[in-house]
Amino acid sequence: PTAASDILWTPSIKSGDRDDQLGPLGQYCEDLYRVTRRKTRTVECGPVKFGSDHPIVRQTMSTTPTADVDATIEQIMRCADKGFDLVRITVQGKREANAAAKIRDGLFKKGYDIPLCADMHFQPVVAQLVADAVEKIRINPGNFADGRKDFEEKVYESEDDYVLEREYLVEAMLPLVEKCKSLNRCMRIGTNHGSLSSRVLSFYGDTPRGMVESALEFADICRSQDYHNFVFSMKASNPLVMVQSYRLLAAEMYRMDWDYPLHLGVTEAGEGEDGRMKSAVGIGTLLADGLGDTVRVSLTEDPEFEYEPCNRLAEIAESRLADVHPEAAKRQAAVPKYVDTRDITTFARRQGVLPEKKDTDTIDVSGILNENGSVISAVTPEMLKEENAQYLYQELG
Repeated sequence: PTAASDILWTPSIKSGDRDDQLGPLGQYCEDLYRVTRRKTRTVECGPVKFGSDHPIVRQTMSTTPTADVDATIEQIMRCADKGFDLVRITVQGKREANAAAKIRDGLFKKGYDIPLCADMHFQPVVAQLVADAVEKIRINPGNFADGRKDFEEKVYESEDDYVLEREYLVEAMLPLVEKCKSLNRCMRIGTNHGSLSSRVLSFYGDTPRGMVESALEFADICRSQDYHNFVFSMKASNPLVMVQSYRLLAAEMYRMDWDYPLHLGVTEAGEGEDGRMKSAVGIGTLLADGLGDTVRVSLTEDPEFEYEPCNRLAEIAESRLADVHPEAAKRQAAVPKYVDTRDITTFARRQGVLPEKKDTDTIDVSGILNENGSVISAVTPEMLKEENAQYLYQELG
């Protein structure tokens, strides 16, 4: 197929066609009670393979200007020596695409075959150029082809209006798919919560559902060309949105019988303890679901420092696989059975209710507690003095 009208698109979610044809959403992981890795196909990226039959791939992203070939080569070698399996580089235009070829060649000459991924935005033609040099292309559906300024002026109120724009997506995406297929390059369809296209925002809103539907459109184009060497990602800076988006995508793939691997990450997690904890909450939750075939911990630090938290999360995930580790299976079997009542398609803040004040109460708790249950306490400058710091938490209760 070379035209949008010839492609077999995933049935519409808004019209109800998907539920009618494929049934309602069901599971989002293999097993709620045992950590079992979701079965995924093998996707090749040079010497590295993604998928449930292979170890979780550890990856990072260079921070040097890609046009600075020597500095980028040196940084990538440090990342490879640290233990990373793959490094992503930013490719903004033709200059960086040409530099990527020199970086790839320079690494080979130094004995490094670590795969490179080109991070592409707004440049479909440049993506085709850089595919000659690197093993993987990351595209963002929000701005690869679906970010034209004229989308900003239009409100997509009907399904018919929305699907009319697919012709442009196919036109921009098809040459890259054909190139990647002919060269056996890997692709990541990487939706980002912060950069959804105006078209998707108009029709689905700033939601996990919009993230999933945006990625599925691009996957449909890949599948129309019998190209399956790709992975998905659903990144967001909010771990709650990120977890829901991945679970929703996984649930959609279960009911469509798709088995593409998942790349896990929390966008712009930050630095220090905050960045590591934020990544652990989002990535760790999904790994405990058995979801995820490659991990990147995104810190605002040099990429070498991402390895320890990235590797540790992967190690913990692999150590909890019930099918592999009997002790882990035993611990998981000891958890009392429960009914999962969560709705993975939506989330809302927990609503608390403060206890009503009774005449016999000596304290009005509304002055101490808020409706979310957290304690309102005062911290005085005196409590923060060095000699009093050890008592601070005791005073706060």
